[in-house]
Amino acid sequence: MTVFQITRDGAVAHLRLTRPAASNALNLDFWRDFGPALKALDATGEVRALVLSGEGRNFCAGMDISVFAGGNILQTETASQRQAFHQAARDLQDALTTLERVRFPVIAAIQGACVGAGLDMVAACDLRLASREAYFRIEEINIGMMADVGSLQRLPRLLPDAVVRELAYLGTRLEADRAERLGFVNAVADDADAVVAAALDMAHRIAGKAPLAISGSKAALLYARDHTVAEGLEWAAIMQGSLWNTADVMAAIAARRDRTPGEFSGLSPLTGLTGPD
Repeated sequence: MTVFQITRDGAVAHLRLTRPAASNALNLDFWRDFGPALKALDATGEVRALVLSGEGRNFCAGMDISVFAGGNILQTETASQRQAFHQAARDLQDALTTLERVRFPVIAAIQGACVGAGLDMVAACDLRLASREAYFRIEEINIGMMADVGSLQRLPRLLPDAVVRELAYLGTRLEADRAERLGFVNAVADDADAVVAAALDMAHRIAGKAPLAISGSKAALLYARDHTVAEGLEWAAIMQGSLWNTADVMAAIAARRDRTPGEFSGLSPLTGLTGPD
């Protein structure tokens, strides 16, 4: 693909944004292909972790202006045009929400600028690593619009409320070191290569855990984010009953005792309506 490339190393997948000359701005091809590509990885049942990175100086400069070039998406004069605008916004949101819905954790490896839709994207990832010169910005407010693809909904659960409002109202930069202090990024590395290497190492370590337990943990955390503690506890009790695998527990204990890789049950392929044709 011209907008991103996916490679596999065993159970670890790596999706690289491949438009460095455009700072990996997200064009129409990206928005059409990103969600289906993630779903295809999930459908195999073989992927246990994904690293998301961008080639070149910047991770992602946000939405590519070509998305708006035709002008139709910006037409809101009539009721039917406003309905179409609403649906287009939902389609963009859904593409990034796929990062949350896949069964494996997604680790963003970020260098340089991560702004606008790029920030929307990494906010939907499970883990974030950044290079020392990386920065984040809600770019939309600087061009006269409200962010609408996920930053304003996810960042309040990842950053202090006052910091999110600062970013949303002022359009200022959140530098990597401050982002780490605030808990938005898990770690800061020296440069882009070091960030990708650290993300891949983290992905391989995740891939060494029991896939059902990792998938269940991701689902539980996502559910807990949007529900009360009591609701989350009840959901976890039900989910644990459905995912419990004594063989995996015994394999994990044996692997720890013998200091060997664990042999765990894999995720089942997804078929039918949610799987490949």
